[in-house]
Amino acid sequence: MSRIGKNPVAVPSGVKVEISGNTIHVEGPKGKLDFEFRPEISVAHDAAAKKVVVTRADDERESRALHGLTRALIQNMMVGVTQGYEKKLEIVGVGYLGAIQGKTLQIRAGYANEVHKPIPEGLQVTCPDQTHVVIKGADKQLVGQFAAEVRSIRKPEPYKGKGIRYDGEVVRRKAGKANIK
Repeated sequence: MSRIGKNPVAVPSGVKVEISGNTIHVEGPKGKLDFEFRPEISVAHDAAAKKVVVTRADDERESRALHGLTRALIQNMMVGVTQGYEKKLEIVGVGYLGAIQGKTLQIRAGYANEVHKPIPEGLQVTCPDQTHVVIKGADKQLVGQFAAEVRSIRKPEPYKGKGIRYDGEVVRRKAGKANIK
């Protein structure tokens, strides 16, 4: 039995869970999320005990893998609609900056032109100052994916440390050319 999959997912107060067919709908104060699980997995909602139980049909390798995965994704949905997820990015470099223009994130990162990144639906992106970007949302995967796409515009380089990095990320610095005589 999957150690993760056998644990029930607690449903916090103020969260509505609805299961129809192979889809689970979760709605809370921070938003609505849907997830379509595989037919090898069955999900049951116990409203009286306020929990969601994930079970699998057989002990095939793929079913065992999907059992724990499905439970973890449903747990992430519960956390997302109640607390939400947040990623902070830091822009380091002279002349490097970020700004929000409507539904577009503008990044100046040392290229000839600014990079314009459209903000996906379901995310709140803010720039508290020109060198920081905060990405918030209910969907953990969407928040992480958008943060990774923004970071990939200019990854931090090891010689001067310039680029876009996660807040608190440590960039290993390399020594430059040695002066040989």
